[in-house]
Amino acid sequence: MRGRVRLLFLYEPSLVSLIKTFPFPRWDKENKWWSVVSTPLVLEQLKEFCQSKKWSFEEKQDERRSLRKPAKTIPKEHWREVPESFLSKLTLRRYSYKTIKVYKKLFREFINYYPTRPIDEITEGEILTYLRYLVSERAVSGSYQNQAINAIKFYYEQVLNGNRRFYYVERPAKEKTLPVVLSEGEVVLLLKSVGNIKHKCILMLLYSAGLRIGELLELQVGDVDIDRTQIHVKGAKGKKDRMTLLSPKTLPYLQEYLARYMPVKYFFEGANGGAYSESSSGQILRDALLRSGIDKPVTLHTLRHSFATHLLERGTDIRYIQTLLGHNSAKTTQLYTHITTKAMREVKSPFEHLQF
Repeated sequence: MRGRVRLLFLYEPSLVSLIKTFPFPRWDKENKWWSVVSTPLVLEQLKEFCQSKKWSFEEKQDERRSLRKPAKTIPKEHWREVPESFLSKLTLRRYSYKTIKVYKKLFREFINYYPTRPIDEITEGEILTYLRYLVSERAVSGSYQNQAINAIKFYYEQVLNGNRRFYYVERPAKEKTLPVVLSEGEVVLLLKSVGNIKHKCILMLLYSAGLRIGELLELQVGDVDIDRTQIHVKGAKGKKDRMTLLSPKTLPYLQEYLARYMPVKYFFEGANGGAYSESSSGQILRDALLRSGIDKPVTLHTLRHSFATHLLERGTDIRYIQTLLGHNSAKTTQLYTHITTKAMREVKSPFEHLQF
């Protein structure tokens, strides 16, 4: 891997976000490590990040494959795929393609941890042992562990029709991290840095409508109602439809985009037809961040967070924001009350009222 450096660390979301801003980052699924182009600037940014976290930063020759273990290597004669009944049940329950892909990977890793054990005979104690292995040896994130639990529970409770009870599984405490948001000024800088009208419209709709990237890429031409200035989001998270905002200020850009690119089915299509890809969307954002000089660990989802935060700061009722975002619970939307700076600025310390 000449000219590149492997990054080995325990999972830290803010570091992953930083890595994604570097030129040509790569995630190695098999070995569970990131690699980036080795430049003095990249290495300096990594060192500064580690210093801010009070982490040690060491440069070493490749003496080991990884600091955290990949999934166990299983001899070919014992390797097995997930049962077809598992995939069929997920499909019947109308789980999304993305969720099925994740559950399949996680459940396959689990059953191959016990390669010679009949799947239906794996005990609750063995499940707990596997989950502790994920934490202590694989050092996976809390969300990864939770997804693994859900995949395992789905098989034993749904596929086996509840014949085996696996309800008392230790779950990690949810990591309470506040999302990164851009200021309104930074959003303007970001959008102005994009020259390509298609790329500009992708970022513009993510922010102006508060869309998830998957929702944006699944939009079809008829879902964007320019006359009524509404966007119909279909089959979103939780298999729910909703209507959200189409800002009138976006219309000249969208009309120019439609006239130039003339999409057939999906509102944003790839070069060879079909929906535009998430990886290409991410590259649009990374390029825009470099050109605009915004030095934050920003992802595509940051634009959705910024949409909600800016609505809240401008006095929009949190219940309307909940509806626009498609949240089931107001508790999810209330996260943004913790990151709005306008409301915080209006709160005065009791010290201000003292006659000092």
